[in-house]
Amino acid sequence: MTSNEVLVIYNSRDEQFKQPPGAVKAGELLKIDILVSLAERVDHAKVAVICDRDGSTAYYDMNEHSTEAETDDYCAWTAEFRIADRGLYWYYFIIGNSEGERKIGRSGDNKAVLSGDPVSSWQQTVYSRDFDVPEWITGGVFYHIFVDRFYRAGTEEVLPGKILRTDWGGIPDYGQNSGGEILNNDFFGGDLAGVKEKLPYLEELGVTCIYLSPVFEAYSNHKYDTGNYMRIDPMFGTEDDFKALCAAASARGIRIILDGVFSHTGADSLYFDKYGHYGGEGAWMNRDSRYRNWYYFHEGEAYETWWGIETLPRVRKDDPGYTDFICGENGVVRHWLRMGASGWRLDVADELPNSFLAKLARAAKTEKHDSMIIGEVWEDASNKISYDQRKNYFEGNKLDSVMNYPFKNAVIDFIRDGNAQEIQETVELILEHYPDDVVNCLMNILGTHDTPRILTALAGDLLPDNASRQEKAEHRLTEKQRADGETMLKIACVLQMTLPGVPCVYYGDEAGTEGYADPFNRTCFPWGSEDRELTEWYKKIISIRKTHKVYKKGRYRTAAAINGIYAFVRFDEDQAMMTAVNCGASEEIVIAGGQWRDLLTGRILSNNFTVIPGEILLLEKLQEENNGLQE
Repeated sequence: MTSNEVLVIYNSRDEQFKQPPGAVKAGELLKIDILVSLAERVDHAKVAVICDRDGSTAYYDMNEHSTEAETDDYCAWTAEFRIADRGLYWYYFIIGNSEGERKIGRSGDNKAVLSGDPVSSWQQTVYSRDFDVPEWITGGVFYHIFVDRFYRAGTEEVLPGKILRTDWGGIPDYGQNSGGEILNNDFFGGDLAGVKEKLPYLEELGVTCIYLSPVFEAYSNHKYDTGNYMRIDPMFGTEDDFKALCAAASARGIRIILDGVFSHTGADSLYFDKYGHYGGEGAWMNRDSRYRNWYYFHEGEAYETWWGIETLPRVRKDDPGYTDFICGENGVVRHWLRMGASGWRLDVADELPNSFLAKLARAAKTEKHDSMIIGEVWEDASNKISYDQRKNYFEGNKLDSVMNYPFKNAVIDFIRDGNAQEIQETVELILEHYPDDVVNCLMNILGTHDTPRILTALAGDLLPDNASRQEKAEHRLTEKQRADGETMLKIACVLQMTLPGVPCVYYGDEAGTEGYADPFNRTCFPWGSEDRELTEWYKKIISIRKTHKVYKKGRYRTAAAINGIYAFVRFDEDQAMMTAVNCGASEEIVIAGGQWRDLLTGRILSNNFTVIPGEILLLEKLQEENNGLQE
């Protein structure tokens, strides 16, 4: 064997080597093929499958056989087996002869390489659904609203200790008080009635599901310091306003999901009541409080907080009283589903134990079988470890799906840097690790209330981590940066709307809002001064998305990912659509085959075509058969 000859060929994402690719159902037949160099004189081979839960290893013999993939230099070995229990697994290969055995593991670029111990293995997700994921979201569009900053239409109620701003669109207060605290107590007056009034706009944009940041009573403008889970914040409206919003949205084909903040409460809350605003029955002032066991108290009345923030005491998610309050028959989760909500986005899902998540999911699905449970997870959620616990979100009894931060980061990096291979790897890795039905309802974000506005993230200066709030407040895109950013955002929008999953538009992104991270990403929607060109672009791309069913559950294949060109195909048995964008500095060729119509310009392109720097192509295949598209 020569030094540059490959010992084993295997591609976990290619159906020539693995069927089915990606995650599998428990008990489903899994077929794996490898090609082994004839120079190795291999006389036996095995697949080693490691159970992540207990570390046990099962071995499956491979048989030599004939395939179309084999060549004069390689022979094929195959194994067929089933994994009975859901969970996370890892696998690698063993090849050998009379002289000994070798282990074959996964390289960083997903190739098969000779490996020592420990072996770098391929991941295999195995799931078995207790609940179905909701069909209503597939092919749809999320819209994320930070209620106080979207639109004001109801009766304004100013509460003690809070400031009602009259300068809609002004810079949110970011200074500290005399005690060094950032109070987040300035309000611009956005409310649920305002969201209801703007439903015609959202329907015209193409929105099918509104994700509301927290709406429950709380001191702050962001409402992540919950004061009362069972009451709409008076500055946002009433329970009747919420029900009216859900009913009016439903009449337009729009669902509402709520933000569930269940890892902590506010210190100023019915449950903790540190300042005595709720009658003194909370855990801080009353050792006999029914809520005392919800929290972690230590000597001297010290208590555990969420990430050191004194106003956010951390709760015991395993306390039976708390669990029943959230997940019980008359608990928080089921109550608001009864009021009209269609699901929950779970804040910091990593901090919710598996047992709690399973109970929450069961409560939601029991109350409303097609309700949605989306988790906030910033990494690859399929193998996430948090607090020394493997989360196993996708076993089938917890989350329906997650917020897709890996896609967000990959899109931004690709548009800024033009490295197509990196975005290809990110997309393909997520598709390999996540079950198909999880993928079909991924919340594909470009920005949220926790990240810089997408326009700023794409075109703005990369401020240092230690940049002050004042620097962030004063920093604005230059005229050139803004023009470049709008072009870049059009590319990001097309990628977001056509990649697998469900796009989520953060309110105002489609109107050209800019700003660095919290609180400058939480400015008011610019009603009356929107970037009309961007808004019309979003409408156009969303319309294309919604009128082509392949974006619901269509499969994915990378068509090109080299230099600055990234192109992919979404396809099913009836239809094929290609997205191609060039974020590099040179012209690039895409080998497509057949005839395609560009839905952005009306041009007809055939076979191999050139994509110039900065160009966006959104193509529909014209031939009836999708030859060459099946993997």
